Amino acid sequence: MLLNFIVHQPQAMLQVISHTPYWVWGMLAGLVGLGASQLRDRSASLLRTQLMPLGMAAFSVAGLLSAFGGSASSGVQAVGLWLAAATATTALALWFQPTAPTGTLYSASSRSFYIPGSAMPLALIVGIFLTKYFVGVELAMQPTLARDGTFALQISALYGVFNGLFAARALRMWRLAQQSVVYGASPVGA
Repeated sequence: MLLNFIVHQPQAMLQVISHTPYWVWGMLAGLVGLGASQLRDRSASLLRTQLMPLGMAAFSVAGLLSAFGGSASSGVQAVGLWLAAATATTALALWFQPTAPTGTLYSASSRSFYIPGSAMPLALIVGIFLTKYFVGVELAMQPTLARDGTFALQISALYGVFNGLFAARALRMWRLAQQSVVYGASPVGA
């Protein structure tokens, strides 16, 4: 409905935006800042490379539970669908790209990575935020969607895809660190 609303009544979108609480825009600014920091080459610890995917997974699950957790069973189903989609996406992403991006290095002595800049984290962060935002708007306009299994399936799958891509990225980093420990070198991701 929201897409239809935007296409046929774009001026009404100003109403939606103006009724959005200010803290939401602050959160968006913080998340965009976090994603934008990933555009530059940087150093990061293994823990730091694992925290963002975990944080974004928690943000996604919170979004699912706030949207579809009105009853325990629908919340559990939404989270189960999210987990299935995230697992499948992680497996596919690792199958298509099993190693860290070219230029990614791990130094066992400093226990840190050198990570080339990438727009992917920013895109995933904004995708997760926009999904949560648009679901909130849709539910405000049509509260019955909270009990619509098809809608819940679509949103759970979308969150799962975003989080699966994050998880695959984190697992590639973890693998690179493990290989470095085993081989005593700083292999370059291929």
